[in-house]
Amino acid sequence: MSRFLGPIRQLGYVVDDIEAAMAHWYDIMGVGPWYYNPKVPIEDYLYDGKAYEVHNSVALANSGPVQVELIQTRNDAPSMYRDFKLAGHLGLQHVAFWTQNYDGDLAKMEADGFRQKMSGKVGENGRFVYFDRQAHPGTVIELSEVVGPKGRLFDLIREASSGWDGSDPVRPFPDLSTF
Repeated sequence: MSRFLGPIRQLGYVVDDIEAAMAHWYDIMGVGPWYYNPKVPIEDYLYDGKAYEVHNSVALANSGPVQVELIQTRNDAPSMYRDFKLAGHLGLQHVAFWTQNYDGDLAKMEADGFRQKMSGKVGENGRFVYFDRQAHPGTVIELSEVVGPKGRLFDLIREASSGWDGSDPVRPFPDLSTF
């Protein structure tokens, strides 16, 4: 368990081809099913304090209690994912801690010297922030709010992985506005 905010709940991988990456994870690794969104509706997106329109494809699946996130950038908007790729990296880009007390945990991280680099929101109560402190690729820390629709989606993904028989390996994200 981390000394920051409890256990790491998600491993985020930046990939060049999300469809091929999902196939690898379900065919070779046996992880799934994958919930796929070809264009995540990110609101209030900021990178270094400036607003941009990003187009990211995301797929999510669980392996036990740990969620695996695959991310493919689809435009050239500034992001930590783009920075990671431009530095010549692919693979593990971040680890995420989940919170139901976003404001309090964000304040704790900032008090510990972490500075916001990238942030936004996915649906109601789905805020996220990535911090600029990293020692090497794969150690970027994300704080992710998991209440409301986003929290229910993450519960659905975890439950679907339990006893998954390999059928229907790629599924669409539900509409978070009605979820």
